[in-house]
Amino acid sequence: MYNKIVLNKCLIPIRVLLEGPCMRLSRFVTFAFIAIGVALSITGLVYAQAGAKEVSESGYKMIGAGLAMGLAGLGTGLGMGTASAAAVAAIAEKPETFSKALIFIVFLEAIAIYGLVVAFMIMVF
Repeated sequence: MYNKIVLNKCLIPIRVLLEGPCMRLSRFVTFAFIAIGVALSITGLVYAQAGAKEVSESGYKMIGAGLAMGLAGLGTGLGMGTASAAAVAAIAEKPETFSKALIFIVFLEAIAIYGLVVAFMIMVF
């Protein structure tokens, strides 16, 4: 049987809390950023193998942009998974901690946005 916690005199399985909308969003964000990163990296390898100097440089830029987005998305997804589970547990115990928990999750989303900005900067310059 699953571990259970008491919330408002009701037993709620922890598994239900850990598979809520936050965890599904975290998995989606992680998958999306990794997929975009892999696509850019593969495209970059194809361009890098073409041989022309300008094409080769743009290929390496795509590899760098793909790595920036992919790694930022991976870190964000893993962090959101951990932070979301802790936030749900904290909110279950003390509902007034909702705003603090939300701020932590927003900071994690900012990391993914920074990765996206770095990828755009690599591609442009």
